[in-house]
Amino acid sequence: MNKIGNPCGSLPGETLEAEQKHEECKKVYIVGAHSRGQTLAKYLQYLDSEVVVEAYLYNNQEKNPEQLRGIPVICMDETEKIHTEYPVYIATRGVSHASLTEALQKIGFTKIYPVTVELDLRLRNDYLKKFFAEIGRDFRKIDQMERKLPKKDGSTDSEVKNFSTAGTTGSTAVIYVAKSIYDSALQREYTLGSYEREIQVGAALTEKRLYPGILTDDVGDNISERNQQFCELTALYWIWKHAKEDYVGLVHYRRHFMMPENWAERMCENEIDVILPIPLYVAPSLEGNYRSRHDPDEWDVMLRYLKQRDEKEYQEAKTFFQTSLYSPCNMFVMKREILDELCTWLFPVLFAVAEYSGQKEVRYSNRYPGFISERLLTFFFEKNRERFKVVYADKNFLA
Repeated sequence: MNKIGNPCGSLPGETLEAEQKHEECKKVYIVGAHSRGQTLAKYLQYLDSEVVVEAYLYNNQEKNPEQLRGIPVICMDETEKIHTEYPVYIATRGVSHASLTEALQKIGFTKIYPVTVELDLRLRNDYLKKFFAEIGRDFRKIDQMERKLPKKDGSTDSEVKNFSTAGTTGSTAVIYVAKSIYDSALQREYTLGSYEREIQVGAALTEKRLYPGILTDDVGDNISERNQQFCELTALYWIWKHAKEDYVGLVHYRRHFMMPENWAERMCENEIDVILPIPLYVAPSLEGNYRSRHDPDEWDVMLRYLKQRDEKEYQEAKTFFQTSLYSPCNMFVMKREILDELCTWLFPVLFAVAEYSGQKEVRYSNRYPGFISERLLTFFFEKNRERFKVVYADKNFLA
């Protein structure tokens, strides 16, 4: 049986004896009853069937259900209901980890595990390896794809290429990094990869530039003025209409792919068409998750458009949206001709939804085209799974 290294108090750096000592302890608490907490519960219980989530905990005034799929949801003030000897995971945004750790310590918890980016990444990868194996599909990552180096006689099984990258004449592989003048500063400096090139999004809405000579999304055919609603998708649109590289990608100033410097060579030599972020599990399904976190009317508009455009595709989408895995953040790397096919298919859907649903007063809610795009992009590659060779890459998150 696949065991989790730390649900019973032992962390990855502890000894085997420590893990064995805690093996009988299988009940855990999760702080956070929303999407992050439910995702963590899925990972823990799928990887070790003996793990039991005793309850979701919360400590704010926000309204929460009494239970989620049979698991109680308890306020941390109700200490008489809580067993502080159990391990507890903090599945919230990192900015809350310190204050929640302090609150849990005051209650009496000693085995407290904030779900850091690193822990989430490890659990997500372990979950996907097991899940893909069970459904008979390969879980392939770009950093695991070997380069086809020349043989002793100088020949190769396929052409070996050395790609030029961002900022060079005739570059053939670039990952564009969406960045805005409104983005908050990073706590630590990040050095762009040689293959990354920043593009200022929403440039049509301001005369300010991040720095002289930066690429902007308001040149030529563009939707830069719609950036407050379409966010990084204004960069996607610009790349679609203007990028000339053989392989193109899109990331964010806080989220970058974690992959080898020679990813383009690996893609070419292994005949890889697309790199997507490691899929994320959401409960209860892609559709159910969107409806619970966003305005369900937008989702209905999207489905109606798909139905009017292609009944068969609509039925495929309805089925897919009842599953729970998608590649988040509108991040990718792919061959330029595939990007053209994707965007030709995607943007009419997004424009139709935005035209019908209009602007939202709340800034987060107004970004619904981007949230819908994440689900649609994943569906596009799932329905074309036999046509395109897709691999995955981890992504970081810069505070």
